[in-house]
Amino acid sequence: MRVFEKCNPQNVFYWFEEICKIPHGSGNIDQISDFLVNFAKERNLEYNQDEVKNVIIKKPASSGMESSAPLILQGHMDMVAVQDADCDLDMEREGLRIAVDGDYVYAKGTSLGGDDGIAVAYALAILDSDEIKHPALEVLITTNEETGMDGAIGVDMEQFQAKRLINLDSEEEGILWAGCAGGMRVDAMLPVKKKTFSGVVYKITVTGLLGGHSGGEIHKERANANVLMGRIFTQLADKMKYRFVSLQGGTKDNAISLEATAEVLIDPSNQDVLVKELVAMEKVLQHEYAVKDPGLKIVISKEKDVVEQVALTYKSSKKVANLIYALPYGVQAMSADVEGLVETSLNLGIMGLEAEQMILHYSLRSSVMSCKQALCDKVTTIVENFGGTVDKGGEYPAWEFRRNSPLRDTMVKVYREMYQAEPEVAAIHAGLECGLFSEKKPDLDCVSIGPNMKDIHTTSEKLSISSTERMWKYLLGVLAEL
Repeated sequence: MRVFEKCNPQNVFYWFEEICKIPHGSGNIDQISDFLVNFAKERNLEYNQDEVKNVIIKKPASSGMESSAPLILQGHMDMVAVQDADCDLDMEREGLRIAVDGDYVYAKGTSLGGDDGIAVAYALAILDSDEIKHPALEVLITTNEETGMDGAIGVDMEQFQAKRLINLDSEEEGILWAGCAGGMRVDAMLPVKKKTFSGVVYKITVTGLLGGHSGGEIHKERANANVLMGRIFTQLADKMKYRFVSLQGGTKDNAISLEATAEVLIDPSNQDVLVKELVAMEKVLQHEYAVKDPGLKIVISKEKDVVEQVALTYKSSKKVANLIYALPYGVQAMSADVEGLVETSLNLGIMGLEAEQMILHYSLRSSVMSCKQALCDKVTTIVENFGGTVDKGGEYPAWEFRRNSPLRDTMVKVYREMYQAEPEVAAIHAGLECGLFSEKKPDLDCVSIGPNMKDIHTTSEKLSISSTERMWKYLLGVLAEL
């Protein structure tokens, strides 16, 4: 018996379960890309798998709709692959351990990949059917969206006839997204010095956080474990000396870090001071985040008695903590045009202490190009004044709101007729590939939709079954109207 056998629509959840069987974290997409190619081959559909493993599958219009203008259906095949510390699943080689809980499907101990596996499932269910009414379809499934939109950057938009595109990479039913922020990766590198010292080693872990998507949930002001480490050790430096043996946190630059761990070497005489100060800091942080991140905790454990240990010098250790603490984080500006929309933000998604340097990986977003550049310049200035350097990459443009959108008008009309309610038309702070597609094809008319999901990019991710069914019926209604 299939896990999702009783979930409706059954054809959509059939393909979603098939996708969950295939490891498809960002950067590990060869198998899922080849799966899509084989799907097209088995159905004699025209397809193309390009150099970056994007897959394009084309299907002629259904009977009676041959004169309708073609349409692109689009999603991405990769997922943010994160797992709980005690989960033994090998996400590089094994499928997900999926389950059903009431109205939700989820994966045990890992992220689910509803973002954006459900888009692929919707598309495959349509391509697999001979009964659904639709115009000529050009289905585009891109690669590595979560780590820099590599597929969208690499795709040749000249191969598409359609001038309208429905992106299926949103997570809130009832909203037609019609604009998004642009973004980029900013990596800060700070040289460090190490020596051999004598002392005791303690491990400090900031954990219990909610995490979340740095585009969709940065405005909730949840705690970021990486950022808290900078604050904790900057303040601790006023009380005692410490030397980092290791410092790391986060798994994805676009995910709010929900756990970070530091190993520090201290003088044996400072053990009571360390514990006392960290317990006091925990109480302060728990008070500050009582509502926004109520599970926050600092775990302290003694790892080694007096040993000879290679560690950062105190000066380097303090500089690392100070840099993390000094760099901006979170929401930097709200939109003046769209009420409640974050305009500019940045997220410290990953940090790691290497042999000769500390590396901080930031995801920076803004719907205003000049503000994005100004924030990048600010980060660069601070890092360089600390004696570090900055690398920039993965830049993608904002998707600007179009005042005139026939596709959006049609989708509003269909929603209104189906549900006797007005859909919300909005812009989103998270990055969507529509910006890159529109930059390459300026006359492209785009709208993004999707079913309700919770806590994407985390191990708490859930996809609503009932919402998936409602949005499926809505999508079919839109295809028929188009």
